[in-house]
Amino acid sequence: MNESEAAAEGRVDVEVHRKVGWILIDNLPRHNALSLDMWRAIPEAVGRLDRDAGVRAIAMAGIDDGPFASGADISEFDVVRANAERSAQYEAANVAAFAALRQAAKPTVAVIRQFCMGGGVGLAAACDVRLAADDTVFAIPAARLGLAYPTEAVVDIVRLIGPARTRDLFFTARRLGADEALRIGLVDHVAPAGSFRTEADAYLAQVTSLAPLTHRAIKSAIAAVLTPDDAHRQKAFDDAAACTGSADYAEGIAAFRQKRAPIFSGR
Repeated sequence: MNESEAAAEGRVDVEVHRKVGWILIDNLPRHNALSLDMWRAIPEAVGRLDRDAGVRAIAMAGIDDGPFASGADISEFDVVRANAERSAQYEAANVAAFAALRQAAKPTVAVIRQFCMGGGVGLAAACDVRLAADDTVFAIPAARLGLAYPTEAVVDIVRLIGPARTRDLFFTARRLGADEALRIGLVDHVAPAGSFRTEADAYLAQVTSLAPLTHRAIKSAIAAVLTPDDAHRQKAFDDAAACTGSADYAEGIAAFRQKRAPIFSGR
């Protein structure tokens, strides 16, 4: 399957390969900067893949193994952020994109290389896991532009690296390499650029080979820890209970006893 969401500048492509749904940022002339239309396309792309029974994980990356995202497309700001009302609409599109990734029932993985700047950091932080090539450069340059980030995006970053390190990145707008990003918890795994796609594919293959209901249950449990209200706790309880009575649970136990790899169906 190969589908595209049209955008004023660049586009968001959607592909499915080997049970992985790929959301591909496609604006290489601008180092995969995101236009407003591209931000608006992300929630629909996530939702489509989340509903696809053939997809076990959702990965976000730059098209053709290019840069992950160089942030927002500043060239359109004179129009899309021309006044307070338009700026609020623009930030609402950002927040909706982050929320779609954060709330997806399936594992979401950011596959990051070359550049991860500004809003790109927000997208990566909203994913469940972040893989980075060792030549990636990260930065949050909002203070160079006089912009503020939506609170929902800042929350994701604080949850990853804590308030002090978040202040440091915003206050200084400095760049950091993949090794420092790994050390402070901004990314989870770093691999050499030359073998990065192979290692990323292997990681995703491991995820997609395992039990989808377990993945859903652990995501619900973590959400209940981060937002401990009745609704989140009930969903976590329900998703855990669904695992115990599932065909996948029976398959996992049978495979363990028979010393073979399980074949999970998501039921």
